[in-house]
Amino acid sequence: MAHREHKYHVTVTWTGNQGTGTSGYKAYSRDHEIGSAGKATILGSSDPAFLGDRSRWNPEDLLVGSTSACHKLWYLHLCAEAGIAVLDYVDEAEGTMVEGAKGRFTQIVLRPRVTVRAGDDVDLARRLHHDAHEQCFIANSLNFPVLCEPSIRTE
Repeated sequence: MAHREHKYHVTVTWTGNQGTGTSGYKAYSRDHEIGSAGKATILGSSDPAFLGDRSRWNPEDLLVGSTSACHKLWYLHLCAEAGIAVLDYVDEAEGTMVEGAKGRFTQIVLRPRVTVRAGDDVDLARRLHHDAHEQCFIANSLNFPVLCEPSIRTE
């Protein structure tokens, strides 16, 4: 199989200079904007634990969200190929980060609740989560476990 390379261009612009820049730890806002050509801007900050704005997305939220979204996209693809009609998909994903000499994530747990068409193979629908995890570009790039605890029901 030929290897293809994809590049992603994102601009992060700090918008938190409150007049004196980073003259002190509490002298500036952590606010920023994440943009990419032709897409809506994402308003970002840091986690409130690090003086961020809780109404904005922080990098940790985005990492957990990216992992969940990638898994979902692969899962939907694999279900479509297998003839399973997914009618609803909601994931209550949770990431765990610890602080120490270096802060790091220790795991992400995906908890997708999936509804499939009546009569579809529920066991296969459950197993396809494993295959989606194996294919997920984001999960394959992480150095910590991504666990999946799916629940499948029929309409």
